[in-house]
Amino acid sequence: MNDHPYRYARVLTIAGSDSGGGAGIQADLKTFAALGCYGMSAITALTAQNTVGVQGIHAVPASFLKAQIQSVMDDMGVDALKIGMLHEPAIVSVVAWAIDHYNIRHVVLDPVMVATSGDRLIAQETVQVLVRELFPRVTVVTPNLDEAQLLLGHPIADAQALSAAAQGLLALGAKAVLLKGGHLVGDEVVDLLVQNEGATRRLASSRIPSRNVHGTGCTLSSAIAAHLALGQNLEASVTLARDFILNAIAQGAEVGTGQGHGPLNHGFAPLPLHRLLAAGSAQTKRLA
Repeated sequence: MNDHPYRYARVLTIAGSDSGGGAGIQADLKTFAALGCYGMSAITALTAQNTVGVQGIHAVPASFLKAQIQSVMDDMGVDALKIGMLHEPAIVSVVAWAIDHYNIRHVVLDPVMVATSGDRLIAQETVQVLVRELFPRVTVVTPNLDEAQLLLGHPIADAQALSAAAQGLLALGAKAVLLKGGHLVGDEVVDLLVQNEGATRRLASSRIPSRNVHGTGCTLSSAIAAHLALGQNLEASVTLARDFILNAIAQGAEVGTGQGHGPLNHGFAPLPLHRLLAAGSAQTKRLA
């Protein structure tokens, strides 16, 4: 019997580190904590990065990424997984192995390919492997327009083109796609959630004027994973995550950090760690 009746809602991020703290692993862990989840990490690459760009990338060997994942999974386990920067095919293969080996049910893939600054973060040969190995294995894929255009091989000109683009991404093997339209011109930001099994949701909001948008994609995908870990379904997780990031942008819009695209305010309304009943605890047995 487990002597500890509770456990935390657990989320693992497999992604790159951002030395500037605004995106990547750092943004993921801040998001998990803000939403009341216990965050863990497996780092795929170190970056020398700040608000104006990426100055360097130091890759982590695939074998050591696997060791990090095994350390977390074999001891603590996870309720949801967020995947970010995967720079080479061997890294993608390790992540695909982990999803299968540990039967991870809730997986959010943010196909990080281009930084906010415009710097490319993934080798071209990795893209095809990522699509083939991960799209069919994950719960939802969350590309922005730049990433969707790279994946599809053609431009997405306006909000009217979002639906066809999202369907094109589903056709690549994804179960669900949240296509983010924030890079389109206009006062309204439109995102589209499409699912192979489920309704299509159009999510629209007024654009928030701010240059502090570094790490928005990392934060949104992490917030979706956190809400999945807390027991929400995909549609509710996307809606709640979107509310979180809009507030994080608004609350950080007037703050200056660095000379370029600054970070969001992840800690605008932090929640305490959420406790769940642990499997095998006395309380669980009494409830059964």
